[in-house]
Amino acid sequence: MQRFEKKVALITGAASGIGRATAERLAREGASLFLCDVQQEGLQATVKQCRELGAEAEGHICDVGQAADIQATIDACTERFGGLDVLVNVAGILTLERTEKTTLETWERILRINLTGTFLLCQAALPSLLERKGNIVNISSTSAISGLPYGAAYGASKGGVLALTRALAVEYAKRGLRANAICPGSVKTPMTGRSGLPDDPDVSLLQRVLPLDKPRGPETVASVIAMVASADGAHVNGESIRVDGGTLA
Repeated sequence: MQRFEKKVALITGAASGIGRATAERLAREGASLFLCDVQQEGLQATVKQCRELGAEAEGHICDVGQAADIQATIDACTERFGGLDVLVNVAGILTLERTEKTTLETWERILRINLTGTFLLCQAALPSLLERKGNIVNISSTSAISGLPYGAAYGASKGGVLALTRALAVEYAKRGLRANAICPGSVKTPMTGRSGLPDDPDVSLLQRVLPLDKPRGPETVASVIAMVASADGAHVNGESIRVDGGTLA
């Protein structure tokens, strides 16, 4: 199945987790890939893997918390591949701590990377995406739909991503652009493993975010991203799709 043959996809957060799994999935389906992250070693490993799968793939260091990096990234992608068909915004950070102990610095950093970075990438990519009638897939979270204990800043940032995605879908649908959000939950990634918990957490609160069967890997999210971003998702626009094992069913 070559749903992305002759298509160019830019993926942020490609060094690991959902970003890497998405890059590998789209590589198998024929995409040319422009892969971005701040973690050079992991990024280069993803690029190598995608090339071994037969894809044209380029790695680019990009800090999505820096506006200058974002415009330079879009410019480099369009210069390398001549345009852009799919933007997948995966890059993000997660910190779990009690809300009363969340500093303004932490709050602003999480929103800057998760929400503002996503907005700026969408904004910078719009001219190329509109030219090719492409689409955007933003990674939100189940925390945008249901309260995440100890995750006020993260949930707020991902709720913003959800609202941003819907606004883009409505504003640009008549010009041929689609925008959708994927809301993962109970997905095993390096980010969730690093997030930590506050001292003495209330276990009963944490049980609210457990899947009905079991956690699964990032490839489960990548497969949904591939469907939505391909022609198979041509009539899917402004949607938020949970990939959470039934946690919020």
